[in-house]
Amino acid sequence: MAETSQPARGRIEQRIWRPTVDHGAGRRHRVAQTIECFVPDPIADWDPTLTASTAALIAEADLEVWDLNRNAPGVDGLDALARQLLRQESVGSSRIEDIVIGQRRLARAAAGGGGGKRDETARLVINNVRAMEQAIALATEQRPFTRDDVVAIHRALFEGTHDEWLAGVVREEQNWIGGSAYSPAGAAFVPPPPEHVEALLDDLATFMNRTDLPVTLQAAIAHAQFETIHPFLDGNGRVGRCLIHVVFRRRDLARAVVPPISLVLATHVDLYIGGLVAYRFGDLKDWLLPFAGATVKAVDSAHELAASVGALHEAWLERLGQPRSHASSRALLHQLAAEPVLTVARAAELTGVSETAAASALASLQQAGIVTPSQQRWGRRWEARELFDLLDAFERDVATPGHTSRPARPAPRAPGD
Repeated sequence: MAETSQPARGRIEQRIWRPTVDHGAGRRHRVAQTIECFVPDPIADWDPTLTASTAALIAEADLEVWDLNRNAPGVDGLDALARQLLRQESVGSSRIEDIVIGQRRLARAAAGGGGGKRDETARLVINNVRAMEQAIALATEQRPFTRDDVVAIHRALFEGTHDEWLAGVVREEQNWIGGSAYSPAGAAFVPPPPEHVEALLDDLATFMNRTDLPVTLQAAIAHAQFETIHPFLDGNGRVGRCLIHVVFRRRDLARAVVPPISLVLATHVDLYIGGLVAYRFGDLKDWLLPFAGATVKAVDSAHELAASVGALHEAWLERLGQPRSHASSRALLHQLAAEPVLTVARAAELTGVSETAAASALASLQQAGIVTPSQQRWGRRWEARELFDLLDAFERDVATPGHTSRPARPAPRAPGD
């Protein structure tokens, strides 16, 4: 069974589509019609055959993720790097769905400022972070992964948003991708009818519990299969990208650090979508190669970010005068890369000191030019603006393909642009 000549991994089922909305829809979308739904084959026991070149890239990706989690350079511990990469991954995953936000705005909203609950875009990305955190937490539990866990990740994605009614609800109606919002006529892809969805999710969970496959291969197939099932009315892409990290964490490859795979995929959306289509038509190589390549690129980028954050941290320590190891200012500085927007109360909580001592530590960081206070007198927050500049530069670099000078997708602007 060669990768380039496999038959489609599924079957077509015909259904009669009956419209439920006629306001604003053209005549084509207001009449019953026959549609063709794609039902993927089960994968629980699938043993895919790989070419030597694909297997080699998969093995390289596995090794790169393993090494990142054990030998990340330049950061005092992996926690700060893990937190920032998780946010970068969530920002990238959201960008694929045209939900665009910068790291500063996201951090302000997460800290309770910069729009707070009124900033629906920030809320969506914060929930994406929480869904990623939920996925990783579930993957850490020593038990089989289940369909209910997939539902829990989806619930975390939508709780507290305008679309909370969707949270954790497996679809009981037909959905589709592309074309009109009124009917599947002209859709790019019509997923399986709703009566197949729960069984397919159970099969997917069984596949994700396997331990006999290369990890990057398992993550790639799990993601592509989930996107093919498309079990929710919204949020499928973001949940599906969370499942990538469930596999990496369950298999103990990414025990601490999430490589920002979605940030890389967001730069090459056409290749990403094309790979998912190829997967459905049995062309596994055209999906695995870009996925494994994105994984390797994400790990390389994570190493670069770790080195940059580490260098900035060392520069901060110098400007702060190399405070004693038990000084509150030093303890707070160690937390800043993970939480670049702070209040006095949060600084006290992070460092385990009184609010008076935390305020003094923030004043020391402010005097050294490491943090900048907000203008409001009450509810004041301090921001590490140099870190945001670094994160913007990192995302801009990932968004800019090699040998080009302009980002391939929306990305933070360089100073002076």
